[in-house]
Amino acid sequence: MTFTLHIVASDRIFYQGECESLVIPTDDGLIGVMANHSNMIMAIVPGELQFQVPGKEREICAIGSGMLKVENNDVLVLLDSVERPDEIDEKRAQQAVARAKEEMLQKKSIQEYHEAQAHLARALSRLKVKSH
Repeated sequence: MTFTLHIVASDRIFYQGECESLVIPTDDGLIGVMANHSNMIMAIVPGELQFQVPGKEREICAIGSGMLKVENNDVLVLLDSVERPDEIDEKRAQQAVARAKEEMLQKKSIQEYHEAQAHLARALSRLKVKSH
């Protein structure tokens, strides 16, 4: 049993086609989607997205924030960024972690602190996906 999956980043269509399962990070934790899932809309947080295409290995990607919409066996994932492990520059991701940690230590506004937290979460997820 499959559903139609559309993964769209701000700069490209990442994947479009049939899918058996999807696991995606949200504020409430990891959410799993399978065929005939109930309709919903949720916010996505930076982390690790996993999806299974029929007849292929499970794919793992690092993602930024976005939105998930499930409606009538059609799943739309809108993201600000998505990267496969081979697209991630590990050294650059490590530098981003260091920068985000430094930003969080600075005495700045609450908004700037939350932005630094989001940058840190994205950089850490990139490193985790790269290590798979």
